[in-house]
Amino acid sequence: MDDRRHTTSRRIGSTPDAIYAAFLDRDALSKWLPPEGAAGHVDILEPRVGGRFRMTLTFQAATGKSSENTDVVDGRFVDLVRGKRIVQAFEFVSDDPAFAGTMTMTWSLEAVAGGTDVTVVADDVPAGISKADHEEGLASTLANLAAFVE
Repeated sequence: MDDRRHTTSRRIGSTPDAIYAAFLDRDALSKWLPPEGAAGHVDILEPRVGGRFRMTLTFQAATGKSSENTDVVDGRFVDLVRGKRIVQAFEFVSDDPAFAGTMTMTWSLEAVAGGTDVTVVADDVPAGISKADHEEGLASTLANLAAFVE
């Protein structure tokens, strides 16, 4: 279903390898991955195929899906191709079925003149997450990534 697929892209003035490395470092992820209005803490990071990932996002002014102002996102690495692609499957923990389920996120990195085109595609997005809000959040995350690596 098209409304359960959300996508955003951005050209970032850095190399694919530098961007890829930002996905494999706990401190780096905690700084750039949370969208505007959120703070994040990477609780678990095992950057290998089959490895686990857990991040707790705390929102300043938004309602969280796991509790009043937090989202706990559990995931695993499905595919890692250095400088090319990161695929993760995330399990959303929520008592509300509209915000629960497994979402797959594919981050594609393509070297271009002057940097890297980064595209993120989220498939099987839980029905309670609006496409407009999610794509805005993804764009904010890509802006954070750009600021971190440029």
